Amino acid sequence: MDGPEPSPPPDVDALFARHLPPLVAFVRARTGRAVAARESAIDIAQSVCREVLQDLGKLEFRGDEAFRGWLFMQATRKILDRNRFLHRDRRDVGREQAPSEAEAESLLTAYATLATPSRCASAREELARIEAAVHDLPEAQRDAVTMSRLMGMGYTDIAQIMDLTESAVRGLVARGLAAIAAKLG
Repeated sequence: MDGPEPSPPPDVDALFARHLPPLVAFVRARTGRAVAARESAIDIAQSVCREVLQDLGKLEFRGDEAFRGWLFMQATRKILDRNRFLHRDRRDVGREQAPSEAEAESLLTAYATLATPSRCASAREELARIEAAVHDLPEAQRDAVTMSRLMGMGYTDIAQIMDLTESAVRGLVARGLAAIAAKLG
């Protein structure tokens, strides 16, 4: 995303406010149990945003979709780094943290793409079940579902990233959403 003449987005606060809820949901879906037990998703997401803000002067803003993809890629790298750190040192991981009330509210908006409107009404109670269902998906399905539904990426872009055909990605997303729906009853 670096270009010859970087140009910052017009309203940085609004940009981050728009992308923070889906970023937190993405972090929660992609963070393994070991990392989730040690660090909250909001802390990881805010750390990613802080690092992105430091590099914002070098960024050529190419629209919301490109920014969101770059932001989520930075989050993926941070999650992988934290996971390697925790497993490298064989650290004792504590208990998994439940989302705070404010964090749950933000997550509801992002998770709305995974549930029907009637489920959204009772989503407070369902949040833990939705996250568990996403975590229980095989990695390829979880990746395809999170990229499609949380990151808002198209099947063609996901296929390129995952090195699969577009129809294979559609199948992964369909199977993943079906598995989530089955677990949620």
